[in-house]
Amino acid sequence: MNNRNIAIDGPAGAGKSTIAKTVAARLGLVYVDTGAMYRAMALYCIRQGISADDREAISEACRYLAVSLIYRDGSQEVWLNGEDVTPFLRGEDVGRMASAISVYAPVREKLVELQRQIAAEKPVIMDGRDIGTVVLPDAVLKIYLTASVEERAQRRYRELLQQGVAADPEVIRRDIRDRDDRDEHRSLSPLRRAADAVLLDSSDLTIEETADRIIELYRGVTAEDAG
Repeated sequence: MNNRNIAIDGPAGAGKSTIAKTVAARLGLVYVDTGAMYRAMALYCIRQGISADDREAISEACRYLAVSLIYRDGSQEVWLNGEDVTPFLRGEDVGRMASAISVYAPVREKLVELQRQIAAEKPVIMDGRDIGTVVLPDAVLKIYLTASVEERAQRRYRELLQQGVAADPEVIRRDIRDRDDRDEHRSLSPLRRAADAVLLDSSDLTIEETADRIIELYRGVTAEDAG
């Protein structure tokens, strides 16, 4: 079977990246952090002083920037125009900008093309908002990973505290609700569950329990195809 890709979609803060990395390590798949790719483009816009609602400037920027993924010593680096920007991608301002610019067709077209190229070359696990519906509609396993708004906000709050970043839980909750609304109602590739995706609510599950469930599903569908 040539297609051994896994697509994970879901709202912000559902733990998609953490779970995907865990599953990738255990199954020997390549993890593709699509969110980091959008964040790299967002970082470029912030550095250039481009407003999130300046459609023309954002579209023009797509012509002059290059985003690539490099795998080194078992970890993924995100490069923007020849610079490793991995350490600069997790800020809240970058996350908000990434969500805002992802509604523009030129941004999505540029990154979807790269994502599909990676998945065609090697088995991957990819997470985002439209992986199962747009980027990898033929993935052998599709997961829609979610969690309650309260749980997602608490996870993000704990993550920021561990990084020594001051945070307001209510602001985080509001940002998550706003991001959910924006992602679900955008006209281009809105966040939605693919018809054949497995719904997995991780509100009451640990990282390992969630990963175990996905691996169980994956081994089931790949065994069926192999047979």
